[in-house]
Amino acid sequence: MKEFDVHGSTLSCALFTDVTNSKELLNSMQAGTLEPEVAFLNASLIPDVFPVLAAAHKTLLAKSRESLTTRTLHSELVYNYSGSKHISESLKRCGISDSSTYVLAARFGASLDEMKAVEKLINGKEIDMEELEGRANQAQIQKHYKISGLELGISSLADAITCRIAARDAL
Repeated sequence: MKEFDVHGSTLSCALFTDVTNSKELLNSMQAGTLEPEVAFLNASLIPDVFPVLAAAHKTLLAKSRESLTTRTLHSELVYNYSGSKHISESLKRCGISDSSTYVLAARFGASLDEMKAVEKLINGKEIDMEELEGRANQAQIQKHYKISGLELGISSLADAITCRIAARDAL
């Protein structure tokens, strides 16, 4: 688990591999019975933690303006990580699916006990956040965010995603 300071709040993140209960996690999340509430992101679409922090900043900004697009703060994080303005498409693509085995769990303002509870929710092996870049599915990321090879010649994958997250509402 790693903690980050975002817009005066903390975002606790934990990376898991070999997850076997993503279907149950997804069902609990959709039913609104997930305790504690947490965002589950498809980690294969995350080459670095920086774009997640940019999405977290947008999420907290929307909350402070009382203008969340989704129902919860944590679903808003998944939505903001996506490059799409379509809520259900964003949650499907960037959130977990029934068959997800590689998951990033993120929670705003989490206590140590809450993050331990999150770890207990997930049947998988926690790995170091440093492994994000090496495990990212570059082809899938390029397709999802429409990143060309030419763009990657002058920028990193993480920077390209961050630009799309930041600019989405302006376009």
